[in-house]
Amino acid sequence: MRIGLLTEGGYPYVSGDARLWCDRLVRGLGQHEFDIYALSRSEQQEDEGWIELPPQVSRVRTAPLWTADDDGVGYGRRARRRFAECYEELAAAVCAGDAPVGSAAFEGSAGSAVAAGSAETAEGGGTAGGASAAVADRFGNALYGLAELARDEGGLVGALRSETAVRALECACRAPGALRAARGARVPDLLTVAAQVERTLRPLSLDWYEDDGLGSVDLCHATSGGAAALPGLLARHFTGVPLLVTEYGVQLRAHYLGAREDLEGRAASSSARALLAAFHGRLAAEAYRQAEIITPGNTHARRWQERCGADRARIRTVYPGMEASRFSDVGESAEAADADTLVWVGRIEPAKDLISLLHAFAEIRKDEPKTRLRIVGAPAEGLEGAIYLSHCKALAAQLFPDEADGVHTVGDNPVSFEEIGGPEVPTLPEAYEAGAVVVLSSVVEGFPISLVEAMFCGRATVSTDVGAVVEVIGGTGLVVPPRNPRALAEACVSLLRDSERRARLGAAARARALELFTVEQNITAFHGIYLEIVARCPVRRVLVDASGEPLPFAIPAEVHVPGRWADSGTRLVAGRPGPGWAAGPPVRGVPLGSASEAASGEPVPAGEGAR
Repeated sequence: MRIGLLTEGGYPYVSGDARLWCDRLVRGLGQHEFDIYALSRSEQQEDEGWIELPPQVSRVRTAPLWTADDDGVGYGRRARRRFAECYEELAAAVCAGDAPVGSAAFEGSAGSAVAAGSAETAEGGGTAGGASAAVADRFGNALYGLAELARDEGGLVGALRSETAVRALECACRAPGALRAARGARVPDLLTVAAQVERTLRPLSLDWYEDDGLGSVDLCHATSGGAAALPGLLARHFTGVPLLVTEYGVQLRAHYLGAREDLEGRAASSSARALLAAFHGRLAAEAYRQAEIITPGNTHARRWQERCGADRARIRTVYPGMEASRFSDVGESAEAADADTLVWVGRIEPAKDLISLLHAFAEIRKDEPKTRLRIVGAPAEGLEGAIYLSHCKALAAQLFPDEADGVHTVGDNPVSFEEIGGPEVPTLPEAYEAGAVVVLSSVVEGFPISLVEAMFCGRATVSTDVGAVVEVIGGTGLVVPPRNPRALAEACVSLLRDSERRARLGAAARARALELFTVEQNITAFHGIYLEIVARCPVRRVLVDASGEPLPFAIPAEVHVPGRWADSGTRLVAGRPGPGWAAGPPVRGVPLGSASEAASGEPVPAGEGAR
C-alpha cells in the first residue's frame, strides 16, 4: 500500500523530532511505499538537510511552518464574506467556555509545569476535553470551510493575517459565555493569537490534497498531533483517505509547556495563553475525532488523549521501538565496571532535576562513602541548558568541598560530568556499563528513553514516579516520588548494598525491555494497524473519462500486487507507476488507461476487480 507519512519538525530532516523512529518504521516496512509530507520548523533545520532515505520513499514534499510569504491572492467580495463567516465560527468555537477541564489534572505532581504556570492556560486547554459535540462540530465545520475556501482561492495566508481575523477574535472574546481569561484580551493579545493561529493553519494553503498528492495514498499516518495531523484531516475531508495519528510526545502537552512566549520570544499574557491553549485543544480533539486509530506511545499519553475527547475504542498503545542490539554485549554480561558507581544518562536541563539528585547523592555518601556518581550527558540547546549545567557543577563543588573547582575527573572525585564520545565514555552502552545502578531523577518525563536503554543493559534502576516511568518499569526497578532526595537516596543505598537484588532486577528489566520495547515489535504493530485500517476503510476512487463518464473496474486488483503483469510497460495508477500496465494520457481525475480507453470510455477487461 501507499502511505502518506506526515511530520512536523521531524523526519526526514537531520535534526528532526522522532527521526530515528520514523526512519526505522519506513525501513522496516519495505513492502509498502511511502510519500513523506514534512513541515519544517526553522530555516536552520532546512539548511541541515535530510538523512539518507531508503528506496521505498518515492516522494518527499516539504513546506515551512516558520515562514510564509504573502501568496498575493486577491479575494473577491464573496470570498471575503465566506472567510469572515468561517473564521468567526472558528473563533467562537475556540472561545466557548464549556466544561473546562484543568490541564494540571493530567500531570499529577508536574501539573503546574504543564499548565505553564497559569490557571487561564488550564482553563483554555481543558475545554477540548469537555467540549460538547455541538461545539466540536462547529470547530470542525469552520476548519473545513476555511480549507475549501483556500482550495478555491489558491491560499489563505493573507486572509488569516488580516484585520478581519483579529476583529473576529475580539468579538468572540467579548461574546457571552466566552472563556473568562479571554474576556480581558487586548489588541496585542489578539494579534499574538491571530499570528499563532495563522502559523498553525498554514497547511490549509498547501497544494498537497489533489489526486496526485495525498489524494493518491491509501492511508495518512501523522507522526504527531497538531499541525502534522492537519494535512491528514484535509486529505480525509477532500478525498476520504483514512487517518492514523501517532503521538509519542503529546503535541497538546508541548503547546501547554511552551505557551509562555509569542512568536517573537516575548512573554505572552494569560489571555493569549488561554486562547492559544483552547485553539490547540480544539484542533487536537478534531484530529482524535476523525482518526480511524490513535496510537499513543504509553498510558500516560493515552490519558491525555482520552481527556481531550479521543474514543477509547480507537486507541491502541504502541510502545516506541528501540535498537536493542547495540546494548546486547552489556546486557548479556550484566556486570558493572564498578559496583559502587551510580550512573545518570540524559539531556541536562531543569526538568531532569539534577539538583535533587546531587542532594540525594550527598546523603548516599554518608552511608556509602565509596560511592561515585557519573552524570553523562550534554546540556540542552540554548542558554538555559548551559546555565543549568553550570549551576549543577557549582552545587556539586559546594556539596563536596574537596572538589572546590567544580571540575571532576573519574577516579579522583565522587561526582563527574561527562559527555558521550569523551575519553571516559566513548559510547552510550559503555556509560551504562560503568555503573551498578542507573538513576532517573526527572520531575517531567514523557517516555523515558534512558530508562529503557538501562533495561536493555540489564541494569537495576531507581526512578522518580513521573510520566510513563511506572508503566515502563513494570516492577523491575525501584520508583520514588519526584523532588524527594531522601527517598531517592534510600532506594539507591538499598540496591548498592544488595548485589543479588540488583542482579534479579536487572535480569527482569532486560527481559521486559526485549519483550515490549524493540524495533521489531513496533514495526509489527504498525504493519497490522495499516492493514486493519485499509481493509476497514478503503479509499473509494471514482475515475472518469474525458466526457465525465465513470470508468468501471478502472483500478484492477493486480495493480496492488508486486510484479509485472503485462509486457506493455508501466501504467500510471493514482499518479504513480503501477506494475504491468501500458502508460497512456491522463483522463480527468487520475491518470489511467490507454488513449483508446480514455477516448471511448470503455472499461478495462471484465474480471479485473475494482477496488
